[in-house]
Amino acid sequence: MGEENKELEKEKVENIGEVIEDDGIEISEDVIAVIAGVAVSEVQGVSGMAGSFAGGISEVLSGKKNLAKGIKVDKEEEKLKIDVNIIVEYGSRIPDVAFEIQNRVKKSVEGMTGLKVEEVNVHVQGVNTDSIVKQDQKEDKNIENNENNQEQ
Repeated sequence: MGEENKELEKEKVENIGEVIEDDGIEISEDVIAVIAGVAVSEVQGVSGMAGSFAGGISEVLSGKKNLAKGIKVDKEEEKLKIDVNIIVEYGSRIPDVAFEIQNRVKKSVEGMTGLKVEEVNVHVQGVNTDSIVKQDQKEDKNIENNENNQEQ
């Protein structure tokens, strides 16, 4: 009777999409990607995540922010390899930003899942210069206002 109950229980769990192994719970790569994405978003100097075109469209259509955007997780047994694709703010020191991302992602994922993070690879896909453009526009306005004030 006990063996039959185990089989039925395992079958029920598999039917709802969760896979429970003999030694515990298996955590989806999507869940790990969200944990890593939240950790990355907290790092100063990160302007945004660089994701795929399809991911960007689904984000717009659903109206929800995709916290796993720009994160790729490779999971083998109890070891993880995480790739992070970011856009940095202009003026940020890229090695410092990358190092902080590696530390935060490793700490967050290992703390929440208990899995071992072997690698966190940071790929800088771009630099956000919007703040520089806005600053230049603001300076141009100030110069223009000063010139107008002097004429009066």
